[in-house]
Amino acid sequence: MKKELTRQQYLDLYYYMRLNRAVEDTMVKLFRQNKIVGGLYSSLGQEAISVGTAYALEKKDWLAPMIRNIGALLVKGVPPRDVFMQHMAKYDSPTKGKDGTSHFGDLDNLHIVSPISMLGDLIPVMTGIAIGGRYLGQKIVTMTWIGDGGSSTGVFHEGLNFAAVQRAPFVLVLENNLWAYSTPVRRQVPLENLADRAKAYGISSYIVDGNDVVAVYTTAKEAVDRARAGEGPILIEAKTFRRLGHAQHDPAEYVPKEMRAYWEARDPILLYEKFLRAEKLLDDKGKKEAEEKIDTLLAKEREFAENSPMPPAEFAETGVYCTGDDCHKIRPKWERPLAEVTPPKSSVEPVWAVEGFGKGKGSGGGTAPIHFGDTTPGSDKAAGDGHAPAGAEQKTPTKKAAKAAMSSGGSRKARR
Repeated sequence: MKKELTRQQYLDLYYYMRLNRAVEDTMVKLFRQNKIVGGLYSSLGQEAISVGTAYALEKKDWLAPMIRNIGALLVKGVPPRDVFMQHMAKYDSPTKGKDGTSHFGDLDNLHIVSPISMLGDLIPVMTGIAIGGRYLGQKIVTMTWIGDGGSSTGVFHEGLNFAAVQRAPFVLVLENNLWAYSTPVRRQVPLENLADRAKAYGISSYIVDGNDVVAVYTTAKEAVDRARAGEGPILIEAKTFRRLGHAQHDPAEYVPKEMRAYWEARDPILLYEKFLRAEKLLDDKGKKEAEEKIDTLLAKEREFAENSPMPPAEFAETGVYCTGDDCHKIRPKWERPLAEVTPPKSSVEPVWAVEGFGKGKGSGGGTAPIHFGDTTPGSDKAAGDGHAPAGAEQKTPTKKAAKAAMSSGGSRKARR
């Protein structure tokens, strides 16, 4: 870790990681008391990724979390009570008890898009929001996360290609936590670095230690700044480890004990505490104050959540579909003159001619220049290719030459 941030930024990262873990610890207690409706998914050991990447965004930017990105929601400004009530299906929850886990958003104020259960589908959605923001002149960046297993879905590749073609101001964080449920990453991808998948779409990528929150933040900040500057989408692979099972019901007995022990020793919060103490940014007093602040906050938030009523039965048939302005008043927020995106200013001169189409290898191993019929062929010869360039005159062999070729071929066959 390097000392590059302000004192407050260092302490903010520490606070949010501790809050992330404390919120999830509280929900484990609620789950065991049968107060959580549905599943409960842990980000134990991955807090540095959610917190560090979300902390790199500006208030106007948009994010879409997955089920292990509660830390990102907290950084964005979601109060812990909303997280508790959402998991408890309470009436005061963001979805009024109609959905569970982290499946809620805030389109008006916090710019949060609700998670999508089909892994990878958030990539084209956030790409679309990024393109829309650019069209409106908002200069925003969008961000979402995906796991190593989710990066093997078709929509991951379709979405990333879409983002690359459109040069969308979009950052994708790939959390390589070594396990897709019970499948180890080596059994799903023949790559050492999943960031290499960015090369197929001509976009930049980073690889970062996902348990080093400062490294995660500085990497994400650079990626966000580059995306905002118009450099297109960027992929960040954060290498980490999923220390608990897929969900509370999964004991993860398939994980080797030695692997678990290795990563437990690399706990991101413990590593960061050592760094802060070494840099004289945290002492016993400061740590105790942070713990007391979090304990006091969560006691109030949990009490509020537990006292919130369950939704009334007659409420079940309402709010299932968005019916217009009485549901969400969504209007484009223009931050650029409309004249810039309407004719004649938005008009461009159509260009049909192509100055070449790259080069390839022919079946004979030679270089094959590629061009269209309405462009001038290059002077390169497809030597050894066995194919004449496009548009070249094809000569029909004489009967004598054909007979000689057949005779030659027959001799070779006889020699074999």
